[in-house]
Amino acid sequence: MLVLTRKQGESIQIGENIEITILSVQGDQIKLGIKAPKEIDVHRKEIYLSIQDSNSEAATILPNILEILKTNIPKP
Repeated sequence: MLVLTRKQGESIQIGENIEITILSVQGDQIKLGIKAPKEIDVHRKEIYLSIQDSNSEAATILPNILEILKTNIPKP
């Protein structure tokens, strides 16, 4: 893990397309500004992990959905 020290108004550049700027520091809270291309998702980690869990759960349910649908469709 890279550890950097930054002050308010200073930035960190990641590659050519992502810039993280320290907007303010108040007590134990830091406000960050993130500039990134629209095609790059930016989430808080707890939200990202929740999305991953939901995707994983959906992936375990969906493999059988076609078989379930086929057996439950009434024949004309």
